[in-house]
Amino acid sequence: MTTHLLAIDQGTTSSRAILFRPDTSIAAQAQQEFPQHFPASGWVEHEAEDLWQTTLATCRAVIEQAGLKAADIAAIGITNQRETTVVWDRKTGAAIHRAIVWQDRRTADLCARLRSEGHEPLVSERTGLILDPYFSGTKIGWILDHVPGARARAERGELAFGTVDSWLLWKLTGGQVHATDATNAARTLLFNIHTGAWDDDLLALLRVPRSMLPEVKDCAADYGVTQPHFFGGAIAIGGIAGDQQAATVGQACFQPGMIKSTYGTGCFALLNTGPTAVLSQNRLLTTIAYQLGGKRTYALEGSIFVAGAAVQWLRDGLGIIKNSAESEALAEAADPAQQVYLVPAFVGLGAPHWNPDVRGAMFGLTRNSGPAEFCLAALESVCYQTADLIAAMNADWARSGAAGHRTPVLRVDGGMVASNFAMQRLADLLAAPVDRPVIRETTALGAAYLAGYHAGIMPAPGRFADSWRLDHRFDPTMPTETRETKLAGWRDAVRRLTLP
Repeated sequence: MTTHLLAIDQGTTSSRAILFRPDTSIAAQAQQEFPQHFPASGWVEHEAEDLWQTTLATCRAVIEQAGLKAADIAAIGITNQRETTVVWDRKTGAAIHRAIVWQDRRTADLCARLRSEGHEPLVSERTGLILDPYFSGTKIGWILDHVPGARARAERGELAFGTVDSWLLWKLTGGQVHATDATNAARTLLFNIHTGAWDDDLLALLRVPRSMLPEVKDCAADYGVTQPHFFGGAIAIGGIAGDQQAATVGQACFQPGMIKSTYGTGCFALLNTGPTAVLSQNRLLTTIAYQLGGKRTYALEGSIFVAGAAVQWLRDGLGIIKNSAESEALAEAADPAQQVYLVPAFVGLGAPHWNPDVRGAMFGLTRNSGPAEFCLAALESVCYQTADLIAAMNADWARSGAAGHRTPVLRVDGGMVASNFAMQRLADLLAAPVDRPVIRETTALGAAYLAGYHAGIMPAPGRFADSWRLDHRFDPTMPTETRETKLAGWRDAVRRLTLP
Protein backbone atom coordinates (compact mmCIF):
# COMPACT_ATOMS: atom_id res chain seq x y z
CA MET A 1 0.00 0.00 0.00
CA THR A 2 1.20 3.50 -0.82
CA THR A 3 1.03 4.83 2.70
CA HIS A 4 4.43 6.48 3.17
CA LEU A 5 4.53 10.28 3.01
CA LEU A 6 7.50 12.33 1.82
CA ALA A 7 8.00 15.75 3.40
CA ILE A 8 10.23 18.33 1.74
CA ASP A 9 11.47 20.88 4.30
CA GLN A 10 13.35 23.55 2.38
CA GLY A 11 14.95 25.92 4.89
CA THR A 12 17.19 28.96 4.95
CA THR A 13 20.48 27.11 5.31
CA SER A 14 19.67 23.57 4.18
CA SER A 15 17.17 21.37 2.37
CA ARG A 16 15.79 18.30 4.11
CA ALA A 17 13.63 15.38 3.13
CA ILE A 18 11.89 13.14 5.65
CA LEU A 19 9.95 9.96 4.91
CA PHE A 20 7.15 9.25 7.38
CA ARG A 21 5.56 5.85 7.93
CA PRO A 22 1.77 5.57 8.27
CA ASP A 23 2.06 5.92 12.07
CA THR A 24 4.06 9.19 11.57
CA SER A 25 7.32 7.62 12.73
CA ILE A 26 10.35 8.51 10.60
CA ALA A 27 11.55 5.93 8.07
CA ALA A 28 14.45 7.96 6.65
CA GLN A 29 15.77 11.50 6.50
CA ALA A 30 18.49 13.40 4.67
CA GLN A 31 19.82 16.93 4.75
CA GLN A 32 22.11 19.06 2.56
CA GLU A 33 23.38 22.55 3.25
CA PHE A 34 23.88 25.06 0.45
CA PRO A 35 25.89 28.31 0.13
CA GLN A 36 24.69 31.66 1.41
CA HIS A 37 25.51 34.73 -0.68
CA PHE A 38 25.99 38.22 0.80
CA PRO A 39 26.70 40.55 -2.16
CA ALA A 40 26.31 43.73 -0.10
CA SER A 41 25.67 44.81 3.48
CA GLY A 42 22.21 43.64 4.51
CA TRP A 43 21.74 41.59 1.34
CA VAL A 44 21.16 37.82 1.49
CA GLU A 45 20.73 35.63 -1.57
CA HIS A 46 20.48 31.98 -2.58
CA GLU A 47 21.06 30.39 -5.95
CA ALA A 48 17.59 29.15 -6.84
CA GLU A 49 19.15 26.15 -8.57
CA ASP A 50 20.87 25.19 -5.28
CA LEU A 51 17.48 25.05 -3.56
CA TRP A 52 16.19 22.75 -6.28
CA GLN A 53 19.21 20.47 -6.59
CA THR A 54 19.58 19.92 -2.82
CA THR A 55 15.86 19.21 -2.58
CA LEU A 56 16.03 16.70 -5.41
CA ALA A 57 19.12 15.01 -3.96
CA THR A 58 17.69 14.65 -0.44
CA CYS A 59 14.40 13.24 -1.75
CA ARG A 60 16.25 10.66 -3.79
CA ALA A 61 18.45 9.83 -0.79
CA VAL A 62 15.58 9.06 1.60
CA ILE A 63 13.72 6.95 -0.94
CA GLU A 64 16.89 4.90 -1.43
CA GLN A 65 17.61 4.69 2.32
CA ALA A 66 14.12 3.36 3.01
CA GLY A 67 14.32 0.87 0.16
CA LEU A 68 11.13 2.23 -1.38
CA LYS A 69 9.92 2.96 -4.87
CA ALA A 70 7.85 5.89 -6.10
CA ALA A 71 4.78 3.65 -6.03
CA ASP A 72 5.23 3.18 -2.26
CA ILE A 73 4.79 6.91 -1.56
CA ALA A 74 1.24 8.19 -1.34
CA ALA A 75 2.06 11.90 -1.61
CA ILE A 76 4.61 14.65 -1.15
CA GLY A 77 4.14 17.63 1.16
CA ILE A 78 6.25 20.78 0.84
CA THR A 79 7.14 23.25 3.57
CA ASN A 80 9.53 26.11 3.02
CA GLN A 81 11.36 29.19 4.19
CA ARG A 82 8.76 31.88 3.73
CA GLU A 83 8.98 35.22 1.86
CA THR A 84 12.15 34.25 -0.06
CA THR A 85 11.53 35.38 -3.64
CA VAL A 86 12.29 33.70 -6.98
CA VAL A 87 11.52 35.08 -10.44
CA TRP A 88 12.05 32.76 -13.40
CA ASP A 89 11.57 32.48 -17.15
CA ARG A 90 8.46 30.48 -18.00
CA LYS A 91 9.99 28.95 -21.13
CA THR A 92 13.43 27.97 -19.87
CA GLY A 93 12.55 27.44 -16.20
CA ALA A 94 15.71 29.34 -15.22
CA ALA A 95 15.73 31.98 -12.50
CA ILE A 96 16.62 35.43 -13.83
CA HIS A 97 18.30 36.46 -10.56
CA ARG A 98 19.38 34.79 -7.36
CA ALA A 99 16.57 34.22 -4.86
CA ILE A 100 16.29 37.17 -2.49
CA VAL A 101 16.05 35.72 1.02
CA TRP A 102 13.54 36.75 3.67
CA GLN A 103 16.38 38.19 5.79
CA ASP A 104 17.39 40.61 3.01
CA ARG A 105 17.04 44.33 3.80
CA ARG A 106 17.75 45.94 0.41
CA THR A 107 14.24 47.35 0.02
CA ALA A 108 14.22 49.15 3.38
CA ASP A 109 14.27 52.60 1.73
CA LEU A 110 11.31 51.71 -0.48
CA CYS A 111 9.34 50.47 2.53
CA ALA A 112 10.18 53.68 4.41
CA ARG A 113 9.01 55.77 1.45
CA LEU A 114 5.74 53.86 1.17
CA ARG A 115 5.14 54.33 4.91
CA SER A 116 5.87 58.05 4.66
CA GLU A 117 3.35 58.30 1.81
CA GLY A 118 0.70 56.81 4.11
CA HIS A 119 0.28 53.40 2.49
CA GLU A 120 0.87 51.17 5.52
CA PRO A 121 -2.73 51.27 6.84
CA LEU A 122 -4.01 49.91 3.51
CA VAL A 123 -1.33 47.22 3.44
CA SER A 124 -2.03 46.17 7.02
CA GLU A 125 -5.80 46.15 6.53
CA ARG A 126 -5.60 43.92 3.46
CA THR A 127 -2.63 41.67 4.29
CA GLY A 128 -2.27 41.72 8.08
CA LEU A 129 1.40 42.62 7.58
CA ILE A 130 3.53 45.73 7.98
CA LEU A 131 5.63 47.44 5.32
CA ASP A 132 8.95 45.73 5.82
CA PRO A 133 11.66 44.31 3.50
CA TYR A 134 10.99 40.95 5.20
CA PHE A 135 8.11 40.23 2.82
CA SER A 136 8.13 39.27 -0.85
CA GLY A 137 6.35 42.11 -2.63
CA THR A 138 9.11 44.69 -2.63
CA LYS A 139 11.69 42.02 -3.50
CA ILE A 140 9.78 41.22 -6.71
CA GLY A 141 9.81 44.87 -7.69
CA TRP A 142 13.53 45.13 -7.02
CA ILE A 143 14.29 42.21 -9.34
CA LEU A 144 12.09 43.63 -12.09
CA ASP A 145 13.79 47.02 -11.81
CA HIS A 146 17.40 45.78 -11.59
CA VAL A 147 17.58 42.89 -14.06
CA PRO A 148 17.85 44.40 -17.57
CA GLY A 149 14.64 43.95 -19.51
CA ALA A 150 12.88 42.08 -16.70
CA ARG A 151 9.97 44.46 -16.24
CA ALA A 152 9.12 44.45 -19.93
CA ARG A 153 9.34 40.66 -20.01
CA ALA A 154 7.08 40.43 -16.97
CA GLU A 155 4.53 42.73 -18.61
CA ARG A 156 4.54 40.40 -21.63
CA GLY A 157 3.76 37.42 -19.38
CA GLU A 158 7.15 35.76 -19.88
CA LEU A 159 8.18 35.67 -16.20
CA ALA A 160 6.81 33.85 -13.18
CA PHE A 161 7.12 34.73 -9.50
CA GLY A 162 7.04 32.30 -6.64
CA THR A 163 8.04 31.81 -3.07
CA VAL A 164 10.26 28.74 -2.63
CA ASP A 165 7.33 26.33 -2.53
CA SER A 166 6.17 27.54 -5.96
CA TRP A 167 9.68 27.28 -7.37
CA LEU A 168 10.07 23.69 -6.18
CA LEU A 169 6.58 22.80 -7.37
CA TRP A 170 7.36 24.18 -10.84
CA LYS A 171 10.57 22.15 -10.99
CA LEU A 172 9.04 18.94 -9.63
CA THR A 173 6.16 19.06 -12.12
CA GLY A 174 8.36 20.03 -15.06
CA GLY A 175 6.72 23.43 -15.36
CA GLN A 176 3.21 22.00 -15.45
CA VAL A 177 1.98 23.63 -12.23
CA HIS A 178 2.45 27.24 -11.10
CA ALA A 179 0.72 27.42 -7.74
CA THR A 180 1.15 28.20 -4.07
CA ASP A 181 -0.91 27.80 -0.92
CA ALA A 182 -2.73 30.44 1.08
CA THR A 183 -0.14 30.59 3.88
CA ASN A 184 2.72 31.45 1.54
CA ALA A 185 0.56 33.85 -0.49
CA ALA A 186 -0.27 35.63 2.77
CA ARG A 187 3.41 36.59 3.21
CA THR A 188 3.84 38.48 -0.07
CA LEU A 189 2.23 41.89 0.69
CA LEU A 190 0.08 41.20 -2.39
CA PHE A 191 -2.62 38.89 -1.03
CA ASN A 192 -5.86 39.95 0.63
CA ILE A 193 -6.18 37.54 3.54
CA HIS A 194 -9.87 38.40 3.99
CA THR A 195 -11.04 37.73 0.41
CA GLY A 196 -8.45 35.02 -0.28
CA ALA A 197 -7.34 36.62 -3.53
CA TRP A 198 -4.51 38.65 -5.04
CA ASP A 199 -5.27 42.33 -4.49
CA ASP A 200 -5.23 44.70 -7.50
CA ASP A 201 -4.58 47.80 -5.36
CA LEU A 202 -1.53 46.21 -3.77
CA LEU A 203 -0.27 44.92 -7.11
CA ALA A 204 -0.49 48.46 -8.46
CA LEU A 205 1.20 49.92 -5.37
CA LEU A 206 4.19 47.58 -5.64
CA ARG A 207 4.14 47.48 -9.47
CA VAL A 208 3.86 43.71 -9.80
CA PRO A 209 2.12 42.36 -12.95
CA ARG A 210 -0.70 39.95 -12.12
CA SER A 211 0.48 37.58 -14.87
CA MET A 212 3.52 36.66 -12.74
CA LEU A 213 1.50 35.29 -9.86
CA PRO A 214 0.77 31.65 -9.02
CA GLU A 215 -2.66 30.15 -8.46
CA VAL A 216 -3.51 30.05 -4.74
CA LYS A 217 -4.85 26.77 -3.34
CA ASP A 218 -5.72 25.14 -0.03
CA CYS A 219 -2.86 23.77 2.06
CA ALA A 220 -4.12 20.26 1.23
CA ALA A 221 -4.92 20.17 -2.48
CA ASP A 222 -4.05 18.68 -5.85
CA TYR A 223 -0.69 20.18 -6.78
CA GLY A 224 -0.02 17.84 -9.67
CA VAL A 225 2.53 15.04 -9.90
CA THR A 226 6.29 14.86 -10.16
CA GLN A 227 7.99 14.13 -13.45
CA PRO A 228 8.43 10.32 -13.55
CA HIS A 229 12.18 10.42 -14.22
CA PHE A 230 12.98 12.20 -10.93
CA PHE A 231 12.07 9.30 -8.66
CA GLY A 232 11.43 6.38 -11.00
CA GLY A 233 7.72 7.13 -11.21
CA ALA A 234 5.25 9.93 -10.71
CA ILE A 235 4.35 10.91 -7.13
CA ALA A 236 1.37 13.09 -6.26
CA ILE A 237 2.02 16.42 -4.52
CA GLY A 238 -0.78 17.03 -2.06
CA GLY A 239 0.24 19.60 0.54
CA ILE A 240 2.02 22.94 0.90
CA ALA A 241 2.45 25.30 3.85
CA GLY A 242 5.03 27.84 4.95
CA ASP A 243 7.36 26.50 7.62
CA GLN A 244 5.78 28.17 10.66
CA GLN A 245 2.27 27.29 9.56
CA ALA A 246 3.36 23.71 8.86
CA ALA A 247 4.73 23.54 12.41
CA THR A 248 1.37 24.81 13.70
CA VAL A 249 -0.33 21.95 11.86
CA GLY A 250 2.31 19.44 13.02
CA GLN A 251 1.69 20.56 16.61
CA ALA A 252 -2.04 19.98 16.03
CA CYS A 253 -2.92 23.54 17.10
CA PHE A 254 -6.32 23.36 15.44
CA GLN A 255 -8.41 25.01 18.16
CA PRO A 256 -8.68 28.79 18.64
CA GLY A 257 -6.44 29.88 21.51
CA MET A 258 -3.84 27.16 20.95
CA ILE A 259 -0.31 28.42 20.45
CA LYS A 260 2.97 26.96 19.28
CA SER A 261 6.46 28.40 19.40
CA THR A 262 9.34 27.15 17.27
CA TYR A 263 12.89 27.71 18.54
CA GLY A 264 15.61 27.66 15.91
CA THR A 265 18.01 30.44 14.99
CA GLY A 266 15.10 32.73 15.76
CA CYS A 267 11.72 32.05 17.29
CA PHE A 268 8.26 32.18 15.73
CA ALA A 269 5.08 31.95 17.78
CA LEU A 270 1.61 31.51 16.24
CA LEU A 271 -1.70 31.81 18.08
CA ASN A 272 -4.69 30.21 16.36
CA THR A 273 -7.52 32.78 16.27
CA GLY A 274 -9.97 30.59 14.34
CA PRO A 275 -12.12 32.14 11.59
CA THR A 276 -11.45 35.65 12.92
CA ALA A 277 -8.54 37.69 11.57
CA VAL A 278 -7.54 39.60 14.71
CA LEU A 279 -5.91 42.93 13.90
CA SER A 280 -3.04 43.44 16.32
CA GLN A 281 -2.65 46.59 18.37
CA ASN A 282 0.80 45.40 19.45
CA ARG A 283 2.70 45.19 16.15
CA LEU A 284 2.11 41.47 15.75
CA LEU A 285 1.28 40.08 12.31
CA THR A 286 -2.14 38.81 11.31
CA THR A 287 -1.74 35.86 8.98
CA ILE A 288 -3.34 32.68 7.69
CA ALA A 289 -2.58 29.66 9.88
CA TYR A 290 -3.91 27.18 7.30
CA GLN A 291 -6.66 26.83 4.73
CA LEU A 292 -8.58 23.57 4.35
CA GLY A 293 -11.71 22.95 2.32
CA GLY A 294 -11.72 26.57 1.20
CA LYS A 295 -12.00 27.80 4.80
CA ARG A 296 -9.28 30.03 6.20
CA THR A 297 -8.09 29.76 9.80
CA TYR A 298 -6.19 32.81 10.99
CA ALA A 299 -3.36 33.40 13.44
CA LEU A 300 -1.47 36.11 15.25
CA GLU A 301 2.26 35.73 14.70
CA GLY A 302 5.25 37.11 16.52
CA SER A 303 8.84 36.68 15.45
CA ILE A 304 12.02 36.85 17.52
CA PHE A 305 15.15 37.37 15.46
CA VAL A 306 17.60 35.82 17.93
CA ALA A 307 16.85 32.65 19.91
CA GLY A 308 19.26 29.77 19.30
CA ALA A 309 21.57 32.32 17.69
CA ALA A 310 22.25 33.70 21.19
CA VAL A 311 23.75 30.35 22.19
CA GLN A 312 25.70 30.24 18.93
CA TRP A 313 27.12 33.64 19.86
CA LEU A 314 28.35 32.23 23.18
CA ARG A 315 30.09 29.44 21.25
CA ASP A 316 31.38 31.19 18.14
CA GLY A 317 31.60 34.81 19.22
CA LEU A 318 32.81 34.56 22.80
CA GLY A 319 34.23 31.02 22.82
CA ILE A 320 33.00 30.32 26.36
CA ILE A 321 31.32 27.03 25.35
CA LYS A 322 32.35 24.35 22.87
CA ASN A 323 28.85 23.17 22.07
CA SER A 324 25.29 24.20 22.78
CA ALA A 325 24.77 21.50 25.39
CA GLU A 326 27.38 23.11 27.66
CA SER A 327 25.24 26.23 28.03
CA GLU A 328 22.64 24.35 30.03
CA ALA A 329 25.06 23.08 32.69
CA LEU A 330 26.74 26.48 33.01
CA ALA A 331 23.38 28.27 33.29
CA GLU A 332 22.35 25.96 36.13
CA ALA A 333 25.59 26.88 37.94
CA ALA A 334 25.04 30.64 37.65
CA ASP A 335 24.92 32.78 40.78
CA PRO A 336 21.21 33.42 41.46
CA ALA A 337 22.06 36.63 43.30
CA GLN A 338 23.22 38.25 40.06
CA GLN A 339 20.71 39.73 37.64
CA VAL A 340 22.48 39.82 34.29
CA TYR A 341 20.34 40.56 31.23
CA LEU A 342 21.28 40.02 27.61
CA VAL A 343 19.12 41.87 25.09
CA PRO A 344 20.22 40.00 21.93
CA ALA A 345 19.35 42.70 19.40
CA PHE A 346 22.22 41.67 17.13
CA VAL A 347 20.06 42.45 14.08
CA GLY A 348 17.50 44.66 15.81
CA LEU A 349 14.46 43.69 17.85
CA GLY A 350 11.55 41.78 16.33
CA ALA A 351 7.97 41.65 17.57
CA PRO A 352 6.43 43.35 19.37
CA HIS A 353 9.10 46.07 19.24
CA TRP A 354 10.00 46.02 15.51
CA ASN A 355 13.06 48.18 16.01
CA PRO A 356 15.66 47.30 13.34
CA ASP A 357 18.14 49.96 14.40
CA VAL A 358 19.02 48.99 17.99
CA ARG A 359 21.85 46.58 18.70
CA GLY A 360 22.52 44.07 21.46
CA ALA A 361 23.65 44.89 24.98
CA MET A 362 24.21 43.33 28.39
CA PHE A 363 23.06 44.87 31.66
CA GLY A 364 23.83 44.15 35.30
CA LEU A 365 27.41 42.98 34.90
CA THR A 366 29.62 42.83 38.01
CA ARG A 367 33.21 41.69 38.66
CA ASN A 368 31.74 38.30 39.59
CA SER A 369 29.92 37.87 36.26
CA GLY A 370 31.43 35.06 34.24
CA PRO A 371 30.64 32.35 31.69
CA ALA A 372 27.86 30.84 33.83
CA GLU A 373 26.03 34.15 34.14
CA PHE A 374 26.47 34.83 30.41
CA CYS A 375 24.95 31.45 29.59
CA LEU A 376 22.02 32.02 31.91
CA ALA A 377 21.43 35.47 30.43
CA ALA A 378 21.46 34.05 26.89
CA LEU A 379 18.95 31.29 27.67
CA GLU A 380 16.74 33.62 29.68
CA SER A 381 16.76 36.19 26.87
CA VAL A 382 14.82 33.72 24.73
CA CYS A 383 12.31 33.22 27.54
CA TYR A 384 11.89 36.95 28.15
CA GLN A 385 11.33 37.64 24.46
CA THR A 386 8.76 34.85 24.33
CA ALA A 387 7.03 36.37 27.37
CA ASP A 388 6.80 39.69 25.49
CA LEU A 389 5.22 37.92 22.53
CA ILE A 390 2.73 35.97 24.62
CA ALA A 391 1.73 39.08 26.56
CA ALA A 392 1.10 40.95 23.30
CA MET A 393 -0.86 38.02 21.88
CA ASN A 394 -2.98 37.70 25.00
CA ALA A 395 -3.75 41.43 24.90
CA ASP A 396 -4.82 41.29 21.24
CA TRP A 397 -6.73 38.04 21.78
CA ALA A 398 -8.58 39.49 24.77
CA ARG A 399 -9.37 42.71 22.88
CA SER A 400 -10.97 40.64 20.13
CA GLY A 401 -13.59 39.49 22.63
CA ALA A 402 -12.59 35.84 22.46
CA ALA A 403 -13.89 33.73 25.31
CA GLY A 404 -11.25 32.09 27.46
CA HIS A 405 -8.60 34.14 25.70
CA ARG A 406 -5.66 33.42 28.00
CA THR A 407 -3.26 30.91 26.53
CA PRO A 408 -3.52 27.75 28.65
CA VAL A 409 -0.37 26.02 27.39
CA LEU A 410 2.48 26.62 24.96
CA ARG A 411 3.52 23.83 22.58
CA VAL A 412 7.18 24.06 21.63
CA ASP A 413 9.46 22.60 18.99
CA GLY A 414 12.83 23.27 17.38
CA GLY A 415 16.42 22.63 18.42
CA MET A 416 16.39 24.58 21.68
CA VAL A 417 13.56 22.55 23.20
CA ALA A 418 16.01 19.72 23.92
CA SER A 419 17.22 21.83 26.87
CA ASN A 420 15.18 20.91 29.94
CA PHE A 421 16.60 23.90 31.78
CA ALA A 422 15.55 26.37 29.10
CA MET A 423 12.06 24.92 28.84
CA GLN A 424 11.57 24.95 32.61
CA ARG A 425 12.72 28.56 32.79
CA LEU A 426 10.34 29.36 29.92
CA ALA A 427 7.41 27.88 31.86
CA ASP A 428 8.49 29.78 34.97
CA LEU A 429 8.69 33.15 33.23
CA LEU A 430 5.42 32.62 31.34
CA ALA A 431 3.64 31.31 34.43
CA ALA A 432 2.11 28.74 32.08
CA PRO A 433 2.76 25.10 31.18
CA VAL A 434 5.10 24.32 28.29
CA ASP A 435 4.51 21.09 26.35
CA ARG A 436 7.26 19.36 24.39
CA PRO A 437 6.00 16.72 21.92
CA VAL A 438 7.39 13.26 21.26
CA ILE A 439 7.82 14.09 17.56
CA ARG A 440 9.95 17.21 17.36
CA GLU A 441 10.13 17.33 13.55
CA THR A 442 6.82 19.14 13.63
CA THR A 443 7.39 21.32 10.56
CA ALA A 444 8.01 18.33 8.29
CA LEU A 445 5.24 16.39 10.02
CA GLY A 446 2.80 19.19 9.26
CA ALA A 447 3.70 19.10 5.56
CA ALA A 448 3.38 15.31 5.51
CA TYR A 449 0.02 15.45 7.27
CA LEU A 450 -1.39 17.95 4.75
CA ALA A 451 -0.32 15.74 1.85
CA GLY A 452 -1.67 12.63 3.56
CA TYR A 453 -4.95 14.35 4.39
CA HIS A 454 -5.47 15.24 0.76
CA ALA A 455 -4.52 11.69 -0.27
CA GLY A 456 -7.12 10.29 2.11
CA ILE A 457 -4.71 8.34 4.30
CA MET A 458 -4.55 10.80 7.20
CA PRO A 459 -7.54 11.59 9.43
CA ALA A 460 -9.42 14.86 9.75
CA PRO A 461 -7.71 17.52 11.90
CA GLY A 462 -9.63 16.62 15.05
CA ARG A 463 -8.58 12.98 14.93
CA PHE A 464 -5.02 13.90 13.98
CA ALA A 465 -4.95 16.14 17.06
CA ASP A 466 -5.87 13.10 19.17
CA SER A 467 -2.66 11.41 18.00
CA TRP A 468 -0.44 14.27 19.26
CA ARG A 469 1.80 12.79 21.98
CA LEU A 470 3.39 14.58 24.90
CA ASP A 471 7.03 13.96 25.74
CA HIS A 472 7.21 16.24 28.78
CA ARG A 473 5.18 19.02 30.36
CA PHE A 474 7.08 21.76 32.16
CA ASP A 475 4.90 23.32 34.85
CA PRO A 476 5.87 26.69 36.37
CA THR A 477 7.46 26.48 39.81
CA MET A 478 9.07 29.93 40.22
CA PRO A 479 7.59 32.10 43.01
CA THR A 480 5.44 34.94 41.69
CA GLU A 481 7.60 37.62 43.32
CA THR A 482 10.78 36.24 41.74
CA ARG A 483 9.18 36.05 38.32
CA GLU A 484 7.81 39.58 38.48
CA THR A 485 11.18 40.96 39.62
CA LYS A 486 12.99 39.23 36.77
CA LEU A 487 10.47 40.39 34.17
CA ALA A 488 10.65 43.96 35.47
CA GLY A 489 14.44 43.84 35.11
CA TRP A 490 14.08 42.64 31.51
CA ARG A 491 11.62 45.39 30.63
CA ASP A 492 13.98 47.97 32.13
CA ALA A 493 16.88 46.59 30.07
CA VAL A 494 14.86 46.84 26.84
CA ARG A 495 13.72 50.34 27.75
CA ARG A 496 17.31 51.45 28.35
CA LEU A 497 18.41 49.98 25.04
CA THR A 498 15.63 51.64 23.06
CA LEU A 499 15.84 55.11 24.64
CA PRO A 500 16.36 57.80 21.97
